[in-house]
Amino acid sequence: MPTQKKSRFTRFLIWRYKHISNKNFIFILSILVGLSSGLVAVTIKNITFYIQALLENVIIFSKNQLYFILPVVGLLLVYLLVKFVFKKQPEHAISSILYALSKRTGIIANHKMYLPLITAPLTVGFGGSVGLLGPAVASGSAISANISKLFHINSKTRMLLIGCAAAGAISSIFKSPIAAIIFAIEVFSLDLTLTSLIPLLLASVSAVVTSYFFLGNENLFNFKLIEQFQLSDIPFYIALGIGTAFASIYFTKMHFAITKVFERFKRKLHKLIFGGLAIGVMLYFIPPLYGEGLGFVTSLLDGNHIEALGKTPVDNYTENIWVVIILLIGITIFKAIAMTTTFAAGGSGGIFIPTMVMGSALGNVVAKVINQFGFNVSEANFTLVGMAGLIAGVIHAPLTAIFLIAEITGGYDLFIPLMLTCAISFLITKNVLNYTIYTRELSETGELLTHNKDETVLTLMALDSVIEQNFTKIQPEMTLGTMLHEAVAKSSRNLFPVVDEEENLVGIIVLDDIREFMFDTSLYDSLYVDDIMHNAPDYIIYEKDNMKSVMKKFQDSSAWNLPVLKDEKYYGFVSKSKLLTAYRRKLINFTR
Repeated sequence: MPTQKKSRFTRFLIWRYKHISNKNFIFILSILVGLSSGLVAVTIKNITFYIQALLENVIIFSKNQLYFILPVVGLLLVYLLVKFVFKKQPEHAISSILYALSKRTGIIANHKMYLPLITAPLTVGFGGSVGLLGPAVASGSAISANISKLFHINSKTRMLLIGCAAAGAISSIFKSPIAAIIFAIEVFSLDLTLTSLIPLLLASVSAVVTSYFFLGNENLFNFKLIEQFQLSDIPFYIALGIGTAFASIYFTKMHFAITKVFERFKRKLHKLIFGGLAIGVMLYFIPPLYGEGLGFVTSLLDGNHIEALGKTPVDNYTENIWVVIILLIGITIFKAIAMTTTFAAGGSGGIFIPTMVMGSALGNVVAKVINQFGFNVSEANFTLVGMAGLIAGVIHAPLTAIFLIAEITGGYDLFIPLMLTCAISFLITKNVLNYTIYTRELSETGELLTHNKDETVLTLMALDSVIEQNFTKIQPEMTLGTMLHEAVAKSSRNLFPVVDEEENLVGIIVLDDIREFMFDTSLYDSLYVDDIMHNAPDYIIYEKDNMKSVMKKFQDSSAWNLPVLKDEKYYGFVSKSKLLTAYRRKLINFTR
């Protein structure tokens, strides 16, 4: 920033500190973040729709001959841009934000503000089977983090504003402000307090207003409930809840299985070629896998499954309802495969909308099968509830799923089946998989932020902040006299690490170990450190242990000090008193 501009900005910050309270300034920033997220969502949608409209003419002109290779072209464009222009690799949107919240106090790199706005529309616009919501959230969150950095906002408020950005992006895309707020609370583990709720409300409302301003009354799904919920349908919704739970487990496990397969490829270009060919084959047999799939969902809600399925190799047999059911089951199975293949091949996008597409197909299948056995249930209602059930299971966000569908349909007439199906799906999935596609890596390392305040505070604490290094090191070959004169007499600590010539920790000595004979001069030259030292009760491994495991080691060992090893060498000590003091301070700041 030029000196003159910097000076003006500094004067503005000083004026702000004098005239605008922190609380009101957060409200202002939350509105700004909401507007930014709304603009990001509108921009990413419009760029994608423009690419799709342009390619529709190419597809028609080529008589559908290019239809199945367009995703490969999109992946190739993303690969070339990433490799030669941006030189930054796209990341899973929500996962990267959760990592930033957990390990970087909400600091997000600048390139994440604009990279998703380019790579995601290219991926989805050319037919990649992923969604736009994740990239919109990622870009909005990066903008929010950098706005916070610009105005010197503290880490706790920065994390809240990132949640505001996520709420804003969802509110703008779905025009569902309540579900957007709940998503930020459920997925980002924000505290639901008045302090956090008002900024989330302001961001969500300002984002949806931005969407209305640029897109008018256009919605992803223009659907109104016609058939009311019937009490007699409850057993079928229970069955749907169980079905969406197993589909959610399949969706998650398939994602990680395919990702593992692609990790075997050493070169990214090989991943692109293999993934592109696989997507092309899937699109040939199941055309609705092309792109996000929102048109597929709309057609199902309109009761037009033939239009939803598009042109398939078995068009001559789609008058048979069981053929249609089999095709819809194929979409349910292969949407997860197509989505993960797009990611693994180098594409950029999100999983939220593919989850909805898969859930809509499953819900529609369940309704069709039920109706074939002589019952009469609403296929549109089951399509909607199926979407909610899969969101609840795959993302572990049941409240988001319930309120999203309720807002999409413009009412709460499906509230009972939504609650029933989502609760069953979430409970079964949560018991089988204690993580989601978003959270697996952080969950396995114990670094995931949760609604448990104690665990969250420990996760946010940095190990470096409690490591002390002002200990006098001694060598095992030292005599007692040398140790007393060169270490004990000159140190303010009562603990001494014993290290060898290569800085390996071979033991420790505490003053209590030598207190009884430290003044016996007859032992000064005959007793060695090697004879007195002992092993530490436990060791903290710098590269491996997080604060939760450190706290557990103190609890299990009953020690007051534990040594830290870094690269298998002595690095310092952590004391229980300093750890608890830092924990209490962090807890006060977090809950303030």
